[in-house]
Amino acid sequence: MACDLARTVIHAYMDGELDAVRAAEFERHLEQCHECVTALDTQESVSSALRRAQLYEKAPPALRQKVVAGIRPQQPVAMRPRYVRWPWLAAAAAILLALLSFAAWRAIPLLRGDNYQSMMAAEIVDAHLRSLQPGHLADVLSSDQHTVKPWFDGKIDFSPPVQDFASVGFPLEGGRLDVVHGRTITALVYGRRKHLISVFIWPMREHDDSLRSGTQQGYHWLAWHNAGMEFCAVSDVSPADLEQLQHLFTQ
Repeated sequence: MACDLARTVIHAYMDGELDAVRAAEFERHLEQCHECVTALDTQESVSSALRRAQLYEKAPPALRQKVVAGIRPQQPVAMRPRYVRWPWLAAAAAILLALLSFAAWRAIPLLRGDNYQSMMAAEIVDAHLRSLQPGHLADVLSSDQHTVKPWFDGKIDFSPPVQDFASVGFPLEGGRLDVVHGRTITALVYGRRKHLISVFIWPMREHDDSLRSGTQQGYHWLAWHNAGMEFCAVSDVSPADLEQLQHLFTQ
């Protein structure tokens, strides 16, 4: 049976159009799919051959002159003075500036305050829901923090605090890379009485000691800062469970 990824993903992978998560998933797929490996080798061979061939030929001067003459605009019989156009250009520029100002006025509140937090929470809850799909829970499945933490080395530009809290009812299940708000971050996976909790971690951008919490799509989230990192835990467990896990990270 032909592999669908051989025709739907390989070109995006070669052109660098996949995000970090999808690229890592496809690379894991290559370890098991001979057809995709063969198709990728073929595409890379074709690309290399085209680059080596240097299929470029400079157009002769006569052809260039003919093309330029063909696209040169015809001179109107009665040309209107050029200065007549300036009022229209000024009016168009004023309208464009007004539209840009309005767009900026609408966008600025989304970059801070409650709106920003709501937007981030919605993206993080969506990321948690994606992880619950088969095969998406973790890039490294392990309950050993000394296995999970080194897995992130070289894949991100910060070192997430990885701890196992199995002794108090929050066993470490593994970790993964995820993309939230346009940046690659880490997500640690914990268990809690047959439920799963995603703890997203990324470097802190501004100081804020307050706890923030809410509910999106029936899932609870709790965000906090600690030791230069931002954390956000998401799950369908009770808010009290999330608060207990937050306390374990900050004690």
